[in-house]
Amino acid sequence: MKNFIQDGDTVTVTAPAGGVTSGDGVIVGNLFGIAATTQPAGAEVEIATTGVFDLPKAPAAVFTSGQRVSWDNTAKHVVAPATGMYPIGTALLAAGNGVATARVRLDGVSTAAAL
Repeated sequence: MKNFIQDGDTVTVTAPAGGVTSGDGVIVGNLFGIAATTQPAGAEVEIATTGVFDLPKAPAAVFTSGQRVSWDNTAKHVVAPATGMYPIGTALLAAGNGVATARVRLDGVSTAAAL
């Protein structure tokens, strides 16, 4: 295909206000991904849009294996789906109250804050 650009598992975007740190979840427009490098705001940064990642989660959040999860872009952690949160993927492992991370399989699709 002469019009093929790339697979899209990792894409280059402009780092949002505040910049990004390697391994952080980041939302750019309607795209969620995990920053590959640390970059200041306005710089180009590669983000992984698919794959499995251990991400910070809300301490009181409880997930079951296979449960849909969302991203709280203000607190920068994984939460249960709710109004204002960005759907990003599925919890692969159960994660209880007090657990600091959730293992998440990213969907790799456009996202928007839930209404």
